[in-house]
Amino acid sequence: MTMKKIKILMLIAAVAAISGCCQNKSIISAKSPDGRNEIRLYSNPLSYEVFRDGVLVVGKSEIGLKVNAKWLLSTNNFTSVVKRTLKGYEPMAIYKKDKIDLSATMVMADNGVWGVDLIARNDGVAYRFRTHFDNEITIDDEKADIVVPNKSAQCWYYSADGAGYEEEVARSMPAIDIYTINSKNRRILYMPFVYSIEGKYVVASDSDVYDYPVWNIVRDQKIDEPRFESKFERFPKKTVRSTWGAKGIDYLKEGGRWLKIIESEDYIVKTSGNRSFPWRCFMLADSPNKFCENDLIMALARPAEPRSDFSWVKPGKVAWDWWNCFDNKKIPQNGGCNTKTYERFIDFASQNKIEYVIFDEGWSEKLNIWKFHPDVDVPHLISYADKKGVGIILWMAWAQVYGREDEVASHFAKLGVKGFKVDFMDRADADAERFLWKFAKSCANHKLVIDYHGVHRPTGLSRAFPNVLNYEGIHGLEQTKWYSNNYDFMLSDVRAFFMRQTLGAMDYTPGAMLNFPIGKYVNKDNTYPGSIGTRCRQIAMMSLFEAPLQMLCDSPTHYEANIESFKFMAETPVVWADTKSLPGDITLDTMAGVARKTKSGNWYVAAINNSQKRSYDLNTSFLDGENWEAQIFKDAPDCSENPQHYICQTLKVKRGDILKFDLASGGGFAVKFIKLDK
Repeated sequence: MTMKKIKILMLIAAVAAISGCCQNKSIISAKSPDGRNEIRLYSNPLSYEVFRDGVLVVGKSEIGLKVNAKWLLSTNNFTSVVKRTLKGYEPMAIYKKDKIDLSATMVMADNGVWGVDLIARNDGVAYRFRTHFDNEITIDDEKADIVVPNKSAQCWYYSADGAGYEEEVARSMPAIDIYTINSKNRRILYMPFVYSIEGKYVVASDSDVYDYPVWNIVRDQKIDEPRFESKFERFPKKTVRSTWGAKGIDYLKEGGRWLKIIESEDYIVKTSGNRSFPWRCFMLADSPNKFCENDLIMALARPAEPRSDFSWVKPGKVAWDWWNCFDNKKIPQNGGCNTKTYERFIDFASQNKIEYVIFDEGWSEKLNIWKFHPDVDVPHLISYADKKGVGIILWMAWAQVYGREDEVASHFAKLGVKGFKVDFMDRADADAERFLWKFAKSCANHKLVIDYHGVHRPTGLSRAFPNVLNYEGIHGLEQTKWYSNNYDFMLSDVRAFFMRQTLGAMDYTPGAMLNFPIGKYVNKDNTYPGSIGTRCRQIAMMSLFEAPLQMLCDSPTHYEANIESFKFMAETPVVWADTKSLPGDITLDTMAGVARKTKSGNWYVAAINNSQKRSYDLNTSFLDGENWEAQIFKDAPDCSENPQHYICQTLKVKRGDILKFDLASGGGFAVKFIKLDK
């Protein structure tokens, strides 16, 4: 070999070595203000990693955006890298805290055509794409993978086998599964995706989902590495309006219950070319009990438009009719859904300072919101309720509203309605997302509140539109209408607190007064449903589960017969000044617990457990004062067999005292701390 050839080979080797070195070096990175969390961006291929305290919690995961048939996958020519230190707070009237801490480190890399933003906060990290095109663009797909860098990691997720995807992705109806990361089931995993590595906990989900589908993932079966590939629903090409028929699904020319997708485009959205895209978020903590304090999803969501006024938004509790079959036990001769029944609900709400009564399905002719049912005098009832200081919320299926958002909001606002419960979206595509935003804005223009039922988990919409008070996206108590004793409600409830609840408000609809032991639930004809587990579990859920619009699921008759426990629930606030985690055995597999501070300075503490009896010592050192009165609801010694039994007591407490609780199977406790040294 000649000397010239040797020099050429040496030069090639050197270039290769330099290239390999560059490929392993991050282009940019962002570290949280406290230095504990970091996200790094790499090129060739474009990918990211996430660290907490130096521990790799998200392995190198590829990302990319396919724009106008071309993938934006890698770049070595970011011409601008800007680092910003974000500080300050934003007041939030409708939230688990009265203000959001916006402190973060943000790094933006850009080449003039597109870019990537990284953000690192003390509670987690995230990344997103940006584009700078003059015209509308087609987003054909997005690559947003997650690599879990430890095959022994434990993970928790909502999932399904792909059948009935639209319904499943919206409601997350299946039980929460728990697997080692090695499971290769190619099932759809619905965010949030939760896992733990070396004592570090991760919650993956998305924020600021605007004009875009929501982010879900599937297990890559082709490789041994625990890699999860992103799944985004295609934009609908053809839909049909449908409802339940005598022989399955009936397809309708107008109205209906659903807008079913029967054909999809080969892209996920056509959208503005000059925009930012949703954040891919990773909440980080050393223990799962800290998830309840996490603000990442709301902090990264887009804020309300400048000069917008939402001071009129009124959170509150709702007397609900549908779950308890319109209080049929009290007025069986009236057939339930009628004017007389609703007058009773309104009187009950007024007497107990409940802000709203909902008219669920039945107030109008079947799936026709433009014609009242002859048995329900809606204009009279709206006026009747208004005179008693009670607002009326109307239920409607989204197929009744879609395409007529402004007309619906304007029409019913003129009648005096205070808001809507919109149901059966059951989809995860960009067109469904457009509806959520459009109707939120229409309702805001007419000062109407919204409960989005039959919808996927929240992704921050309520920051832009605080009139959107609640979301379903949970296997909630309404499922006991057709409950099977082989479903582990107790464990599902506990895990929901750490998973679904971490993302935002949750329309679980607690408050059942008919309480059954585990494995002995009875609901003969769906007329008088109840709950599994103890009475104190239901009481605890009122403050455990964040819900600025909180349904009281049971009937006036049952509440009047259980006035002591009902009064405590009815007086529990629905918005909070602060939220704190509880120490001890608060985990996804054992029990859930939280401490929440009221606007007046009092505290509520609530906890529920799984199906195993356990003891819990509540350390009151979190209290911000010395002397307190504690109003306590706790499980009675026999309530594993008689779950409606409980002990109610009032104690004088000093900060730092230990309160001991023995939780029954499927039990719980709730405490209201009233400050005495104000």
